[in-house]
This record gives sequence, structure tokens and C-alpha cells, in this order.
Amino acid sequence: MIPYRGRLAPSPTGLLHLGHARTFWTAYQRAQQANGILIMRNEDLDPQRSKHEFVTAMLEDLRWLGIWWQEGPDVGGPYAPYIQSRRRKFYLEAWRKLVQAGFVYPCRCSRKDLARSAQAPHDEDDEPIYPGTCRPHPDITPSEPPESPAGLNWRFRVPESTETAFKDGYFDTKSYVSGRDFGDFLVWRRDDVPAYQLAVVVDDAAMRITEVVRGADLLRSTARQILIYQALGLEQPAWYHCPLMLDNQGQRLAKRHDALSLRALREQGKTPEEVTAIFKD
Repeated sequence: MIPYRGRLAPSPTGLLHLGHARTFWTAYQRAQQANGILIMRNEDLDPQRSKHEFVTAMLEDLRWLGIWWQEGPDVGGPYAPYIQSRRRKFYLEAWRKLVQAGFVYPCRCSRKDLARSAQAPHDEDDEPIYPGTCRPHPDITPSEPPESPAGLNWRFRVPESTETAFKDGYFDTKSYVSGRDFGDFLVWRRDDVPAYQLAVVVDDAAMRITEVVRGADLLRSTARQILIYQALGLEQPAWYHCPLMLDNQGQRLAKRHDALSLRALREQGKTPEEVTAIFKD
């Protein structure tokens, strides 16, 4: 049996709310039940929104809740660095492999271009289905990648009308069809920042993650990431997507819900036991 390795992967773009806490608590519990290792990874790739104070808060608040990890930016480990902004060389290596194999291509479309040609269906917080404006003909021979991906968007060429199915630990079998449920997606942004879809695959593979526990809002992203795993010749982990927590109006919790942040609940005098009891309701 391969030893269980799970992970927590918060982004320091705001205070963690109850929805984050329940998902991370689930990841912690599953690692505990498997007598496995839990990794903390700081996903700070968003240069505009990532803040040092949110890094400090997420580490302190999760520790307060009773979640402990064995590897991470504050404790070290064999797969350091556990901070995405310091892992650029790994992302560049993967990008080069994908370019050389013809899986990704440069895209010059602006956000305005995409907004004008946006195709439904797509989730309100998901990227629209790309119309294929810059997609090269499939018979074109892949070229050597440039020195840097900067200045252009780079998109993964999804196979047309292909079903990607996977077994989920909570939702059972999920299936998505490329071209209908998602289109050619970003792996590198024109501002020279690797996109989430690429970075998370590279890091989870490098850190030997055996199960990914995260929110149900990322189910569609799992289908995209499976295509990247396949393109890079990597073994994908098991998947477990947690249902989302909703507020009193039935809207999913977001970082704008400051009153429901772990930090606010701590300041109100709530105990960790009172917070984790909410997850069992």
C-alpha cells in the first residue's frame, strides 16, 4: 500500500471562512483515519491579492482549530518549498514539456474578446468556454517553446467532445465532456503567472499527494487537471470533493463573509469545539 499523503492548499487572499475550515477539517480527518501525512501548501500565486497577513492568519487559525500538518512552509519537509511563488522552475519545466508535445498553444485573445464570444454553460466563477480563436490546426508540428511564456496566454488544447470521468470519494462518479462543459483552458497567464490548473497538478505530483480533498466548486477543474496529468505522464491522485457551505440566503460562502471567518469567530470567543460541531450538523 502507498502511504496516504493529503494536503491543505489555502490561498492567502483573504481570511479563511467556515466553508474553508470544514473542507480542511475533512482533509485532516481523512489523513488521520488513514494514519497518513498531511501537507500544508501556501498557494500564493496571485501577486495582487496574496498578502503576508493572510498567510499568518491561515496558519494560526487552522492550528487553533486543531489541524496539524507534518510538512509545510512553517515546518519544512522533503518536498520544499511549500510556497507556490517559490516553485516557478517546476512550473516552467512542465510548461516546456506541454509546448514541445503540442498540448498547449499561445493565445492572444483579451478578456474583452472572450467576453464577446463567451459560450454557455459555465459557472459564474469558472472561465468561459474558449471559442478556439487562436487554436492551431492539429496537423501543425509543435515547435520549440520560447525562452519565456510571458506576454501571452497559453492554453491547453482539450480533445474535442471527449468524456473525462473520475470516481469521487463523496459524489461518486463524475463526468465532463470537453467542448461542452469546458474548453481550452489557461495554463499560463500573459502576466507571466502559471495558472491554477497547471500549478496544482505539478505540485500535487511532486509532493506525492495520494488524495486531493477540496470543495465541490472544483469538480469541473478536476476534469481539466486529469488531462494535464495524462499529458505529463503523471499518475493522478484519488479525489474527494466536499459539499459547499451556504449562508442564510443560500449563497455559497466566500472570503467576503468576514463575519463567518475563523478569525472573527475566534474574536467572538468561540471555541474550536464549537466550530467543529457546526461541521457535524
